[in-house]
Amino acid sequence: MATTVYSECSATGGGSDNVLQTHRLISEKGFVVSEVQTEHVLVVPTERFHSLGYFQGFSERTDCLQELLHPEHTSYRPRDEVEEDPSFKQLIPYCVFRHLDQTGTPHLFQYTRGSGQGEGRLHAKKSIGIGGHISQVDAGASADRDPYEEGLRRELEEEVLIDTPYTQQCVGLINDDETPVGKVHLGVVHLFDVEKPGITPREAEIIAAGFRPREEILEDLETFETWSQICMRALFSDLPKASIQAE
Repeated sequence: MATTVYSECSATGGGSDNVLQTHRLISEKGFVVSEVQTEHVLVVPTERFHSLGYFQGFSERTDCLQELLHPEHTSYRPRDEVEEDPSFKQLIPYCVFRHLDQTGTPHLFQYTRGSGQGEGRLHAKKSIGIGGHISQVDAGASADRDPYEEGLRRELEEEVLIDTPYTQQCVGLINDDETPVGKVHLGVVHLFDVEKPGITPREAEIIAAGFRPREEILEDLETFETWSQICMRALFSDLPKASIQAE
């Protein structure tokens, strides 16, 4: 008969599940009979996001990001809980890589999400975005570093190898309350302009990856995840920003 439950925080290396809350159920004889680990991720109250100016789709209002990231409003909560709780928004860096060929034609890095990536509702979807959750480990990585920036750096290092000079800027936010995934996430879009197409996956679950001409992606847009559709319509086309396929 299991009688004792305790928990401890531990840091682990690799992957996005770097800071975990470990819950162990101990039997009367002192044996561990179950162990569940939960990642704690950065969230902001959805109400706070709405107070800064609600939008559906894409917004160029990057100025409100610092307001959202103010320590007064942020917290780290168990990921398995907030994935089903629309009263919080999980902040997700969403990095898009653009390369201009010799003719000036824009090409974008795109890939297919494998079944081993964290968000099961996006498996087998095509994407132009690299990134992931800001974890509690990012807050403790360095006293003089911003947790969001640290998480952005970590996610990039884990997911792709960048073998090219580049410039980077934050260009907008994504909010999509019309899908189950979107209701609990807020995307922060970072546009990377790379000198050459030197982006390769580090993770095995980033499948069929490479740069494709913008027009090819636009013609194939319905096979991409919702956030990628929103980005493509807002940043790289004259297509209407409605008529997005829901996940």
